[in-house]
Amino acid sequence: MVATAMEHNLLRAVIASLLLGLLSYPAAARAEEALSLEGKIALPGVAGRIDHMAIDIARKRLLVAALGNGTLEIVDLAEGHRVKQVPGLHEPQGVGYAPRPDLVAVASAGDGSVRFYRGEDLAPAGSLVLGSDADNVRIDPRTGNIIVGYGSGGLAIINPEKKAKIGDMKLAAHPESFQLDAMTGRIFVNVPDAGRVAVVDLPGAKQIANWTVPGLGANFPLAIDGSGTAVAVVFRHPPKLVLLDTKTGAAMQQLDTCGDADDLFFDTKRRRIYVTCGAGAVDVFQGEASGYRSLARIETSSGARTSLFVPELDRLYIAARAGLLGSDSAVLVFRPLP
Repeated sequence: MVATAMEHNLLRAVIASLLLGLLSYPAAARAEEALSLEGKIALPGVAGRIDHMAIDIARKRLLVAALGNGTLEIVDLAEGHRVKQVPGLHEPQGVGYAPRPDLVAVASAGDGSVRFYRGEDLAPAGSLVLGSDADNVRIDPRTGNIIVGYGSGGLAIINPEKKAKIGDMKLAAHPESFQLDAMTGRIFVNVPDAGRVAVVDLPGAKQIANWTVPGLGANFPLAIDGSGTAVAVVFRHPPKLVLLDTKTGAAMQQLDTCGDADDLFFDTKRRRIYVTCGAGAVDVFQGEASGYRSLARIETSSGARTSLFVPELDRLYIAARAGLLGSDSAVLVFRPLP
């Protein structure tokens, strides 16, 4: 039997559809293999923006700075629910846990304070006023000191035992994300209002370099890879992930990423980078011999831009704010695959 022209066209359409499916399958498979949504931990009654998080690994507690709600949310990860809420904070932005003194530090933009709480029961344990816009919190693993970004350009070094500022490092403008390289004693700091990444020598308490990436602005998230050879920075305008050489500041690679990013992390075990974005997605990049490539984009929810990757638990936690349709704020729990 001789096939008609219509049958030929139909056959071609079927073959084209099958080929398209085969071509798109690997990308879909990779997306499924990158991250799996393991669960959601509800934060009922928490309104507004949620900022950064920290981990008390010994107790498996996630510490969540609920900026818009004026609270610190304490989540028991083993039980999968909130166990405590610390109220009365003024726009909490950053939180850190110092294991040696067993102390939680919360930095608030509204009053420029750093408030301290006992790790065991979250009872108040003192406070310190830095001046204005206290923000990200980091713990120096070598000394146990607490480092807080604040004001119009400063990193404060705080002794957690005395609850006192023992050092100050000046910057050109307000610091956003910063990370300490414990091997070299250098701190890499995003200073978006000055359009640069600052490099600070912690022992000398002074800035030693400024790096810029022409054509890119609004650099907020920053992370250092496990080998200490690369700093990853995400710019919002336009949205780009940039890998910088830690010795020279040279841009080694630029990749497109999702919009309104606020956190990123290296997954050393899998040679991956996770970027979480307020546009409602987490981007996953895979490291290879030639550099990083885009592996997957997983949908989250609008405004879910802050996160915490915890290698000890092998989980990525993403803060999702309350939805317009009445859904509770929640912590999304993603398990990396494989």
